[in-house]
Amino acid sequence: MTDSRREGARTTGPRRRVRAVRLGPRSLAALVLVSAVGVVGFGWPFLAPPDSQLGAHAQDAPWLFAGLLVLLVAVVAATISESGLGPKAVAMLGVLAATGAALRPIGAGTAGIEPMFFLMVLSGRVLGPGFGFVLGSVTMFASALLTGGVGPWMPFQMLAMGWFTMGAGLLPGPERLRGRAESALLALYGFLAAFAYGTVMNLAGWPFMGALASSIAFDPHAAVPANLARFLAYCLATSLGWDLGRAVVTVVLTLTLGPALLRALRRATRRAAFEAPVTFDAPAP
Repeated sequence: MTDSRREGARTTGPRRRVRAVRLGPRSLAALVLVSAVGVVGFGWPFLAPPDSQLGAHAQDAPWLFAGLLVLLVAVVAATISESGLGPKAVAMLGVLAATGAALRPIGAGTAGIEPMFFLMVLSGRVLGPGFGFVLGSVTMFASALLTGGVGPWMPFQMLAMGWFTMGAGLLPGPERLRGRAESALLALYGFLAAFAYGTVMNLAGWPFMGALASSIAFDPHAAVPANLARFLAYCLATSLGWDLGRAVVTVVLTLTLGPALLRALRRATRRAAFEAPVTFDAPAP
């Protein structure tokens, strides 16, 4: 059979999704644990009762962030150790993480112009949720080192980007949905997830701006509906334009460059054959 016939046979038959990282029981449990801790870390202003003393412990926040970072590292380590992440997947992870880290400073944060988000969406779509979570976390860590953005906010950025990229891997129709329908699905997801990422990251810093005595700052003595209204006002006043710019850039790049990049990523994963065991030929006598 010629190469063209082989390619035709591969494309006409049902497509089987290739996963560079599979989530096994241990890595899945670690991911659920760190996500639960992350939800509490992000959302505690709406989970704690007004008479609690959590609002008085804003100075302890870096310790919570450090603990969250340790859990993130544990998730990545468990995922790699259980899935048997091979050298080809490590190479793919390194290339995509380095590319994403290099794309992040291109817009210098201007008006939310952050082209790395569309790369995360497409990579998570092709390589699956397990690889997506690892890639999102590692990319944000690498970009923080590259841009000097290391601080108590970094663990939350890593977790939020891991969720963002993993979500793309959980979208429906990974084996059969192609063409314009897939591009539209990814663009819609990128648009919504860009706003979700900005909103989640607002939660990481909003509770600790009480010293400004602003009407949009977190009030530890107010009820949940009042604080929710304050938070929405905070998002509208500080980050709506930024999030809108990120969402629009993600949609434009997904619709224009997405089809070609999806084909390139799928071709690379087929040739890499991540799920095939690595073997070595015996030396010639």
